[in-house]
Amino acid sequence: MHARFHLFDVPTSGLVTVTITLNGERFELDSPMSVAALLAKLDIDSRRVAVEHNLNIIKRKTFPETVIGEGDTVEIVNFVGGG
Repeated sequence: MHARFHLFDVPTSGLVTVTITLNGERFELDSPMSVAALLAKLDIDSRRVAVEHNLNIIKRKTFPETVIGEGDTVEIVNFVGGG
């Protein structure tokens, strides 16, 4: 079972220069950033999610080096346990 994160009222500061699509919604970043930085900005534990960047599943070990830029699409899926 999994759940998509819905993003509301996540603050940004300064001039917004990068617009992406995050889980199907428009989202603005201050600048291009890595997947790891985006997860940290959103206070998401990288050990509990899968990330798709521009239709490619990203391996956790590459989160710090995978850069999200203008027009990119990112899907973050949270793993939910239970039975």
